[in-house]
Amino acid sequence: MKLDTIKNIMLSLGVTFLLASCDTDDNGIQMMEETVPDFSGTFTQVDYMGRPGINTVLGADGDIKDAHNLSTPSNQATTFQAGYQTRLEALHDAYAVALGLTAEDVDYEPNILSGILGFDVTAEILTSVLASDVLEVAPNAQTVYFDGSVPIGFTGRQLSDDVIDVSLILLFGGENGDRFNGQEGLPQLITDGVGITADISTTFPYLGAPE
Repeated sequence: MKLDTIKNIMLSLGVTFLLASCDTDDNGIQMMEETVPDFSGTFTQVDYMGRPGINTVLGADGDIKDAHNLSTPSNQATTFQAGYQTRLEALHDAYAVALGLTAEDVDYEPNILSGILGFDVTAEILTSVLASDVLEVAPNAQTVYFDGSVPIGFTGRQLSDDVIDVSLILLFGGENGDRFNGQEGLPQLITDGVGITADISTTFPYLGAPE
């Protein structure tokens, strides 16, 4: 719905711009006049899409989710990290109770980024990164959400990147990425079960027709 709304707004602006920029000379020829679009007014940001699903999972309630969407990236880590960490640990505690175990048995474990970075990616470190809903730019590295080989990770997103599964693995996968894999009585928490089904090409618009 958001995409359709944005497309309709952009189309309306484009038509308005063209109509306002055309004039007819004495020979009936349409002439373009220079005009400056009016962007005055108050604009409000309503959502972020850098890392889909993070705010949905780690935002404790609707008010926090809305506040995160309205915030600026420079303030997000300071404002939301602690709450995100509390939420992440509470989710692990909930699964411990469901499995009849103690919270210590199902506490968050440093994830697969630890082996790549060379230090434990604790719950505090992970939620500090995830609370800032931005994708870093790495001019000298490949563009990828995460593939297990990029030392810094989150250098952007390719159409083939399954960002939801990656996020779930980082949150619940533990040091090997397969901790909660649905086996041996454990819940399946490292995938949403939805794969990439679209046809992807190297030419615009890059995605094939909807199936």
